[in-house]
Amino acid sequence: MKNAKKIIRILSWFIFVIYLIALVYFLFFSEQLGRVPSDEYKYSLVPFKEIRRYLRYGRAIGGYYVMLNLLGNIVCFMPFGFVLPVISRNQRKFWKITLLSFLTSLLVELIQLVSKVGSCDVDDMLLNTLGGMTGYVLFRIFHRILFCRKKESRKQETQKAGEKGQ
Repeated sequence: MKNAKKIIRILSWFIFVIYLIALVYFLFFSEQLGRVPSDEYKYSLVPFKEIRRYLRYGRAIGGYYVMLNLLGNIVCFMPFGFVLPVISRNQRKFWKITLLSFLTSLLVELIQLVSKVGSCDVDDMLLNTLGGMTGYVLFRIFHRILFCRKKESRKQETQKAGEKGQ
């Protein structure tokens, strides 16, 4: 059991590092996502302004771009909320994952602002934080399913051992 946990933790670290590398690439270097240096600062500090714009003008913008922006910001932070509690038992509280997701997203947005790559958008922070929270909820669901299965199988083994002993 300890070996399995150790292997899972090592694999999770590997996955987390690969995830962070991919995240950095897509958030700062992907030309397809508009990550090209600009001469001007691009930012939106009004909460829900860009989300409303994408929802209101979705047909004109195009469904692909609406999904890419709204769902993409959520999905890109789901691994953060899912894998972090696996690699660190200290990060198994909902509020910690929420705070870390928010702070990481804030850091990303500030780097985008200062480097003039992409745009600094408060809505991205909200969606990224929601993604981290969603990833954590999925972690809890999977953890509970695995934990309950193991607990049930141990219970059944104990019962069988008790029946054999009688």
